[in-house]
Amino acid sequence: MRLLSRFLLTLTGMVIVFTIVFHVLMAWEGQDHSWLTGFYWSFTVMSTLGFGDITFQSDIGRIFSIFVLLSGVIFLLILLPFTLIEFFYAPWVESRSRRIIQHSLPDTVSGHAILLSYDSISSTLIEKLDRFGDQYALLTSDTEECVRLIDQGINAFVGDPSIESTYKRLRLEHAAIVALTGSDFENARLAFTIRALNPQIPIISAADSKSSSEVIRLSGANKAFQLGNIVGEALARRAYGGDSLSHVVASFDELLIVEAIADSPELDGKTLAEANLRKSAGVNVIGFWERGEFTISAPDAVINPNSVLLLAGSKETLARFDSKYRNADNREGHTVVIGAGRVGTAVCETLASNNTNYKVVDRSPHALKPFGDKGVIGDASTFETLNKAGIIEARTVIITSHDDDLEVYLTIFCRKLRPDIQIICRATEVRTISELHRAGADIVLSYASMGANIIFNFLKHSDILMVAEGLNIFRVKAPESLHGKTLGEMNLRVSTGCNVIAIRGEDGLQAPPRPSLPIKPDDELILISDTESERLFCELHSPSISEGS
Repeated sequence: MRLLSRFLLTLTGMVIVFTIVFHVLMAWEGQDHSWLTGFYWSFTVMSTLGFGDITFQSDIGRIFSIFVLLSGVIFLLILLPFTLIEFFYAPWVESRSRRIIQHSLPDTVSGHAILLSYDSISSTLIEKLDRFGDQYALLTSDTEECVRLIDQGINAFVGDPSIESTYKRLRLEHAAIVALTGSDFENARLAFTIRALNPQIPIISAADSKSSSEVIRLSGANKAFQLGNIVGEALARRAYGGDSLSHVVASFDELLIVEAIADSPELDGKTLAEANLRKSAGVNVIGFWERGEFTISAPDAVINPNSVLLLAGSKETLARFDSKYRNADNREGHTVVIGAGRVGTAVCETLASNNTNYKVVDRSPHALKPFGDKGVIGDASTFETLNKAGIIEARTVIITSHDDDLEVYLTIFCRKLRPDIQIICRATEVRTISELHRAGADIVLSYASMGANIIFNFLKHSDILMVAEGLNIFRVKAPESLHGKTLGEMNLRVSTGCNVIAIRGEDGLQAPPRPSLPIKPDDELILISDTESERLFCELHSPSISEGS
């Protein structure tokens, strides 16, 4: 305040002196003006407004005007803004930061997750933790970012991740896990630091490559997952072609959960009741996907060529389904993979293991070198390049770019070129999923959601399977509130939105379960639901999620 007072006194003194000199020079030129006019002229010239209604006629008067103008530029346009920023705005921001940033977690907090990076994976994980009422703490070294995250409702803290006192403030000794989603080098360093501070804390980390995951584990992480490979394998499983119509997405002992493309002429246009797959093949239809919309099985649901059936059955019944409904024309088509990065490479490796023919497109000759004659060098956004890859004859195109804008562009382009082709996309951000479906994608998998799901399972010591975006398969010990009741009496599908697809009891596995049999205390339920229905089921019945396969 003293500095500002001195600044304002200096400025006031300058205006008074300029006003006096103004009157002297105007009188010398023979012009007569009031003192108020002198103040008015001084302020308009110093502020660079310069209305021009009052001017000097002599050169000395104009030289004086230039001097007043330069003084105003320096004092009003340069010194005053910097003074206000340094001594008013900056202290206000710092004071606000001190007020809203928590210094440490409360002593009552335990069993929480500590997140050391804010990115698409951790953002999606935070949403999932909030849904289930789990506590977490996000650490950042940037104060401004911390304030911004807190304004978004995120429980963020600021601190140096290499200092022991930071982890004491985050109650590391009482945490359930530490999740690392940064770069490989950063994850390895942080895992090494945290392991030295606490030999028991579970640490899970993302990794870009197999060698990186090994180094991160050697640094102290309990688990390092290669998300690019996981996403690539999941994308490839959804493709047409190969030796099998159905592709396993989960296994619960002898129960297999598979996805199957419903492109057989025997299924096209039929309702589930007319197809009667349970009788003809021995499989249970859980539901099906249609351009990103999942529909729980209903007798009157119509199967279309673009439908992706979600089935449950044994190895034998699924083999029977494959042999009966396999469309021989699928063997002739191939898959076009756009992008030869980590995800694209994993897609190609999975397709090759399934005996599916493919072509991979990328701009980089170096990235395509491992693929030999299956690689096509060029820009996938041009028809010439896609034509070289055989887009006209292909059955499926899988787009693996890490740029969501490019994903949407290529999806629209491929859909216009081939209205009948199957399009599978990888979305980096969750918010892009619905946009990709509107652009024409048949199946979209979220990079962020799959990563968040892996970390959440590690936290819960469970194996909740994300079949696709927003759809999970999980198994639970039969809650006490359901003991002695039948599935028909409970009607979980109406009350919670969850669908029981199998029950494991002392008599073995029932898939599908009989609605008339009562649930016993030792039974295990296998359910499928979206995230909101899963949360509602947990709230109503409070089960503990069991470990899956």
